[in-house]
Amino acid sequence: MIFNILKRSIDILGATTLLVLFSPIMIITAIIIKIVSPGPVFVEKANKTSQRVGKDGKMFYHYKFRSMVVNAYDLIKTDPKYKKLYQEYKKSSFKLSKDPRVTPFGKFIRKYSIDEMPQFFNVLKGEMSLVGPRPCFVEELREQEKKYVKCADFIKETLKVKPGITGYWQVTGRSDVNFDKRIEMDAYYAKKKSLLFDILIILKTPWAMISGRGAV
Repeated sequence: MIFNILKRSIDILGATTLLVLFSPIMIITAIIIKIVSPGPVFVEKANKTSQRVGKDGKMFYHYKFRSMVVNAYDLIKTDPKYKKLYQEYKKSSFKLSKDPRVTPFGKFIRKYSIDEMPQFFNVLKGEMSLVGPRPCFVEELREQEKKYVKCADFIKETLKVKPGITGYWQVTGRSDVNFDKRIEMDAYYAKKKSLLFDILIILKTPWAMISGRGAV
């Protein structure tokens, strides 16, 4: 109980402070997205990747700057020219190293995790935490459960806590780590969570953002 109260207090204070600190970057990013890529600033709510699975399996809208063309989720599933790409997309843990749907500016904000900054709003709403497992979208979780059957227990453990903007996996390997290893790391965090563990992860996060290691 004390851990949850302290963690929530840190989340509110931290998210508020970081929103103020990064607001100039977020405003500039929003303006550039509107200029270089027609469409909404944030990932469309109709895009199913924006509907994420949170604590206890509850769904929530995942705030994120749009780094792809509009309707990117449907394009990769319905456009004939993306047929082979979609198969690769599913096999590669729903992350492509060279995704033609990503805009030039989108590549930049993804590399330095700028696209993730709007998630501070999710933290303030209590849907996410500053530190926690990466939130999956429904199709991703469903397909990965089929592919990695032995990971069922890890998935259940992971869903016992709120997903986070940063986490044990994010500061260790990001997209360089396959789903089975990633979910095992997220489950480890969920089981061993502590304020000290959170602090260590937060301290490692700036380097993970600046280096862009494993980002796609």
